[in-house]
Amino acid sequence: MLIALSLYATQKLPSIKQPLLSRRGHLRHPVGPRITIFTAPGPFSGSAGDRQRVAIRSWLGLSPRITVVMFSQDASAVSFASSFDSRLIVDADVDFTFLGTPFFHSMMARSRSFGSDISVFVNPETILLPDFTSSMSFLHELDQDWLLVASPRNISYLPFRLSDDGTHWLKESDKRVKMKEEILSRKSQWSPSDGKLITAWNSRGSPLHTGTLPPFLYGKGTHNHWVISEALSSHLRFVFDASWTISSYFLDYPTNQSNDLSGRESWEYVGNSHLGALYGSSLFREANFSSLVRLMKCSGRYLFFDPVSYAVSRSGGRNKVGLLEKKILHSWRKKKVSACVETIKSSEGMWNWSSKNQLKASAKLDFPFLLESLLSGIADENKTIVLTVAGYSYKDMMMSWVCRMRHLKITNFIICALDRETYDFAILQGLPVFRDSSAPRDISFDNCHFGSKCFQRVTKAKSRIVLKILKLGYNVLLSDVDVYWFKNPVPLLSSFGPSVLAAQSDEYNKTGPINMPRRLNSGFYFVFSDGSTVAAMEKVVKHAATSGLSEQPSFYDMLCGEGGSNRVGDNMCKEPETNLTIYFLDRDLFPNGAYEGLWEKRNVREACSKMGCLVIHNNWISGRRKKLERQVLSGLWEYDISTRMCKQSSKISC
Repeated sequence: MLIALSLYATQKLPSIKQPLLSRRGHLRHPVGPRITIFTAPGPFSGSAGDRQRVAIRSWLGLSPRITVVMFSQDASAVSFASSFDSRLIVDADVDFTFLGTPFFHSMMARSRSFGSDISVFVNPETILLPDFTSSMSFLHELDQDWLLVASPRNISYLPFRLSDDGTHWLKESDKRVKMKEEILSRKSQWSPSDGKLITAWNSRGSPLHTGTLPPFLYGKGTHNHWVISEALSSHLRFVFDASWTISSYFLDYPTNQSNDLSGRESWEYVGNSHLGALYGSSLFREANFSSLVRLMKCSGRYLFFDPVSYAVSRSGGRNKVGLLEKKILHSWRKKKVSACVETIKSSEGMWNWSSKNQLKASAKLDFPFLLESLLSGIADENKTIVLTVAGYSYKDMMMSWVCRMRHLKITNFIICALDRETYDFAILQGLPVFRDSSAPRDISFDNCHFGSKCFQRVTKAKSRIVLKILKLGYNVLLSDVDVYWFKNPVPLLSSFGPSVLAAQSDEYNKTGPINMPRRLNSGFYFVFSDGSTVAAMEKVVKHAATSGLSEQPSFYDMLCGEGGSNRVGDNMCKEPETNLTIYFLDRDLFPNGAYEGLWEKRNVREACSKMGCLVIHNNWISGRRKKLERQVLSGLWEYDISTRMCKQSSKISC
């Protein structure tokens, strides 16, 4: 049934033949806006890799004004991009989980470094057709900030191939086909899945929403619905649905992965669901996406249809003057517009989507990985892992440490969480984490510093974990989270060979022996998985369990002997029963927090660089807050607490 609509403002519209004015009042550039499409492909292998290649080539073939940025650490992405010009970029300067999944909030932040007119996020397997660019050209001329969402159609089979230059589609006979008409003649369904939605916005304008974007994992559900919901709540941009004007298709081949959410990836989806429910206005309300304004193309003109007020306008937005008012003008135009509206209304039920289930956390947040599986997955080729241990009071310092590992391209690290809060936090940060079931339960937030009872209990957990990992056959570099790494010390430390424990010295005097009693620092040491080391560590753990002190005195007394009776020279000890050698590391390379007054220098990084430091320990300072303040003010801090992202260094303009 036709809707009673009128066409009051039709005569006010500019002619199709007349050039439109841009938002700055200048004539529109004839070549169209600069568009950057962002995506995060998986490895370019197998059938999924083939689908990604076709999709990305379809984007590049739409216009020379389109640049594609692939957020990936995979070598296959670099190989694929090498066969294209500079319009296809591989960018690894975002945060990734230990499994290689990029963080959506980091991708969004990185997208602002690209100087395009329009930013677009697209699933790497979604094919775009030419009406995408014409829609973007129209939207580029709107005099307001906007955000669009579009849902692709699922198709199970594509009997066409993309031409070599990516500009048109061919049948087997090499005859060109009109892709949109061909696909519409086949069975296809809308795909409102969060991970498949297309989002786009004008780059130089208001923020998409107020508040901070949570650390969602890209492609693991919730994040697109959350952004749309927040944008609607914030009222900073005109939000609309462009599914009827952007022809996009997702090759939805049957797979055997229908139970992904019950497998090893479920924690990623559950984590996103928890974040969506905990942050933003969606905590208090559910966005009604069915009321979104629709962008449609009718008789060659782009028009916006408001399903709430039934208004149709050229400029969009519910505060704009409607095109179809009370005066009835040309009946032929009224019928055409009414028919276009009816087409949209008749297809709405086919893909009515909501944030209701996307933003509610139901399942328990948990990791599907046991310690053994984590170790086998992250250890390097020499079966070496870097271990750190942290409680919730040190979660931010732990993240700064993690960000430094990422910056140094060190991937073989693992985290032992001392409490449930740290464990959950680390899971949401995409870190390889496990719980220590024997860790103390009453860990103080601010009073767990050196010498405290809390500190004594926590340190004893570290040596137990190291011993456990050694017995599983892995070499261990134990590093406290307050040890800042300038370079990767593993190559040097591993050169000491088996049956050696290489540890930092806590000696602060510049001259004299560095292996004096109680000067072995148990917050940074390297050990091989061998019989001598395991036997020696068992002695340390057993002694610490009955000691009223921290584990640090147990290390020295058991390995170097009480009073240093097992000392050899000025920088070594020899444990006689296990034949383990204890080597105290050069303090110029591995300085402690009191050595040479490095932390008091105006430029700590420069002073350490001149000395040749590989790491520096932020110890010899009492209290968590003082320790945190000293490291942040020194510039040796890699984590942005407000955005939950690692600090990125470089910027790109294209």
